[in-house]
Amino acid sequence: MLKRMMSLLLAFLLLMTAVPALAEEEGDDFEDETPESLTDDDLAELHDLDDIDENDGEPTFTVGPTWHEMELSEVTSKTPALYTCRVKDDSGIYPIRDAILGTHIIRSSGKGSRGELLFVGANWCIIRYKKKVGYIKRDKLYDVTPVDPVNTPPYGVQKSTYICETAVECPVRKSMSDEDDSWVVLNPGTKLSIWRIQDGWAVVPYWRTYGYIRMENLTDLIPVSPTDTPLRDDAPIAAYTSFYTMVQTPKNMNRLVNIDVACRRLTRVMKPGESLDFNKQVGPYRKSLGYLEAGVLTETGIGYGGGTCQVSSTLYNALLQLPGITILQRRPHGPSGAKYLPHGVDAAVGNSQLNLRFRNDYDFPIRVEGHTTSDGALLMIVYRADTPSSDAQ
Repeated sequence: MLKRMMSLLLAFLLLMTAVPALAEEEGDDFEDETPESLTDDDLAELHDLDDIDENDGEPTFTVGPTWHEMELSEVTSKTPALYTCRVKDDSGIYPIRDAILGTHIIRSSGKGSRGELLFVGANWCIIRYKKKVGYIKRDKLYDVTPVDPVNTPPYGVQKSTYICETAVECPVRKSMSDEDDSWVVLNPGTKLSIWRIQDGWAVVPYWRTYGYIRMENLTDLIPVSPTDTPLRDDAPIAAYTSFYTMVQTPKNMNRLVNIDVACRRLTRVMKPGESLDFNKQVGPYRKSLGYLEAGVLTETGIGYGGGTCQVSSTLYNALLQLPGITILQRRPHGPSGAKYLPHGVDAAVGNSQLNLRFRNDYDFPIRVEGHTTSDGALLMIVYRADTPSSDAQ
């Protein structure tokens, strides 16, 4: 009897250790192509399954310094508001940035009161709400409006300063230290954009935090023009890089293929007044066009074209930088958004309800390009297509 009980206990323990591994394998990516019948509640529930091992913007142990975001101690009564916003009913506003350790100081009344955003970070904002100031997560905000729409960019814009290539194998570190771990390692020749440069390090948005690359490991730096007038002939007017997971599962490897196919189908020149329908231009998401089966927002979680939402979402972040581009249709991936981007700046695609459509309202043509080498980085670039070098691009 004792021997039988020990055998059953051993079998139970083996089963318990196998369950987490199975859950991780099955929880890969559910953020893409959706059937017409999927509701808002379905989107919210299925997208929650998308969060595997990547950072969700919570504090991460690092060896070296990281990009300094504004802190509550730097806010004064004279700090101007950048945006106004509404706060979700269950939102906590915290005296420190870690919501797990912090104690909320106020909760939304649910009456639609507007707050003022004093700072917008990768995952956290500083808000003035009902005469109190504290931290709030970006996913607790909605109806965010610039106080000065002429001089303040749309909410969520992260204007890149350069595009470049990796000269050697480049770890994207978790801090500005070679002793720190890396989020991902990029191969030589990978194209990407840089958000900031600090102390010899390139700072890039990585999921809902930041990554760091040594500038000496980058080459072919080209400035991204701060306005719609290129700084030089080969300079883009907008660029944005997002990063994706490199887990070696069949679904994820297929996802990388789909991202590459979507980039190639997307790249094109748009004349003044011309519109682009992402589903029509990049789709249909079929095997005959080179798409493979990967994680999608369906009941089965598998479908052709899984991964194309990251292409549309990264493109959306580049388009947000351009005042001459009009967004005609865009919808996020449920309340939580796509975790490979800061909250509020993703664009789901896959059917008539989920699509990214936009129009070139500039008086000059633009060229949209997608670049990926399937090693962790996805770059979207927008050029003016009326420059002397545009024909060669």
